[in-house]
Amino acid sequence: MDVVAAIEDDLFAYALMLGDSALVLGHRLSEWSGFGPTLEEDIALSNMALDLLGQARLCLDYAGKVEGRGRDEDALAFMRDDTDYRNLLICEQPRGDFAVTMVRQLFYAGFMQPCFTSLMASRDSTLAAIAAKAEKEMAYHLRHAGEWVIRLGDGTAESHVRTQRALDEMAIYVAEFFTVSAVERRLVDAGIAADPLSLRRPFEDSITPILKEAMLVVPSFAQGQHGGKEGRHGEHLSRLLGEMQVLHRAHPGATW
Repeated sequence: MDVVAAIEDDLFAYALMLGDSALVLGHRLSEWSGFGPTLEEDIALSNMALDLLGQARLCLDYAGKVEGRGRDEDALAFMRDDTDYRNLLICEQPRGDFAVTMVRQLFYAGFMQPCFTSLMASRDSTLAAIAAKAEKEMAYHLRHAGEWVIRLGDGTAESHVRTQRALDEMAIYVAEFFTVSAVERRLVDAGIAADPLSLRRPFEDSITPILKEAMLVVPSFAQGQHGGKEGRHGEHLSRLLGEMQVLHRAHPGATW
């Protein structure tokens, strides 16, 4: 395999990592549509889901073009099996209660906002352009989730207990943010991808003050579950995809 082909293979895989995480988490957020705790928050959650869907479309469209096999964003979203997905494991976990949703969004946005900031300097102009748009969206998601985590953690006794429990449940998936796959290492060396190791400090600098203000016990993020970037997922993803893909698989090629 020549150097150009190898880079294209890695770029395809990296675009999937970004697109799959946004797609899967966007689907999880969309599960709140019509069930938000208030009308305003119902709309906010739906809008954040749309932000993530937009990011997923851009990344998967680019992945399809890099791959060059005629697969568009719909084919990549709806016609792959769970082992072909490269999303972070935190994204596929069940919706849970509102505290789980806000803690997960805080963690994800706390990582992706500096990730996209770094990607804005990528040697790949398409990734840099996607990152320039997505960084602004993640900055809003981080602020929104942070405000809710503070409100819940420093709220009633029940909301505090639920938020601490959500924090402990979601914390085991954070270590995967900072694991560096072979694909990422090669693209980092080529000046294309963001280096996950360099994102730990900005993540902790943004997350830790929020958790302390929320009167929560800050967990250790040193170890945890990983494997999503390599296509190793739990049962939750296959169930999510079964719901998300059923219409497209029942009517392949159908258009409005």
